[in-house]
Amino acid sequence: MQCRPATVNDSRLLAELNAQLIADSGHRNPMGIDELEARMRGWLGGEYTARVFEDEAGPLAYALYRVGGEGVYLRQFLVLPDQRRRGVGRQAIAELRDRHWPKGKRLTVDVLVTNTAAVEFWRAVGFTDYCLTLEIFPDRDLA
Repeated sequence: MQCRPATVNDSRLLAELNAQLIADSGHRNPMGIDELEARMRGWLGGEYTARVFEDEAGPLAYALYRVGGEGVYLRQFLVLPDQRRRGVGRQAIAELRDRHWPKGKRLTVDVLVTNTAAVEFWRAVGFTDYCLTLEIFPDRDLA
């Protein structure tokens, strides 16, 4: 598996992978591919970095993150469905930690609580629970 930095030329690919992530995680984001691509271009032209993990057959995974004073915030991470449970995710996170993320920095990732497979993955690679965000919609009555 190779890891390469993504450029704005990869924005369409990353948008398609982001759409897969949105669907897989059960996120409510309604954006289409064109909107996701425009957003990705903005992120890559700003404070975010993306890396694509691939082999000779094509993409296996991607990560979108930013490094700041508080640490590394992993905004998006996806292993393609046919590559899951093969060590690709674990290897990709190890590559990021060992070669691309500053040492001694706090690493954070947000995971939807209903995405149990992702919660289990992040715990398996060493992340621990920190925060739970709760919400109520305007059309729901308070108990």
